[in-house]
Amino acid sequence: MLAYVEKLTLKPWEMVEEDVIQLREVDFSDAAILDINQVTGYYAFANRLADGLGLQLEAIHQTESSD
Repeated sequence: MLAYVEKLTLKPWEMVEEDVIQLREVDFSDAAILDINQVTGYYAFANRLADGLGLQLEAIHQTESSD
């Protein structure tokens, strides 16, 4: 699943039906695959939106990531 998410995040234009088939072969349901795509897409959207607007992480998130 992580390889699928990485590819979807970094090279979405390279996604092919075989990527979905591989998830099905390790028992991911179509509903789970849809969830994976929706969560991945949401975070890609949110990050691009924040980056495009020049937004910074809130101080609490910056503190947590530096611990």
